[in-house]
Amino acid sequence: MNDARRAVPEDAEELVRLRQIMFDSLRAPSPDTGWRPVAAGTLRARLADPDGTLAVFVVDRPGRPGRLAACAAGTVEYRLGGPGNPSGVSGHVFNVVTDPELRRRGHSRACVEALLDWYRARGVRKIDLHASREGEPLYTSLGFVRTPDPSMRLTF
Repeated sequence: MNDARRAVPEDAEELVRLRQIMFDSLRAPSPDTGWRPVAAGTLRARLADPDGTLAVFVVDRPGRPGRLAACAAGTVEYRLGGPGNPSGVSGHVFNVVTDPELRRRGHSRACVEALLDWYRARGVRKIDLHASREGEPLYTSLGFVRTPDPSMRLTF
């Protein structure tokens, strides 16, 4: 059984370690690790608020206390309502990652399913994510579908 649990502030460094694994799998590894302490501090603060707009669910690494096997993070966002989402409340799933040697065991699925339960309990009915090619079958099996909306970004 892959029991996912809600992450706590003490999981921050492990969550950042898993995030680095995700980044490294998506592009060439970067020597820049200066972001890691900042991200860990942000996570510790945000995870300390159980009623906040961020939730992270994790599976502990078997036989390694204090280490994580997998995680999935999500936020609740508030925008103006519109067709298909009158309340304007939506969720965004991100940072779904499993340690490479522990993949294909259902850990990410357990984390994402727990996150979806969290969204349901909060009344969030529209949830978006950006899927990697490897992750798309998992999300499809959970009911996610591709949308025609392109994504754009501006960075200052």
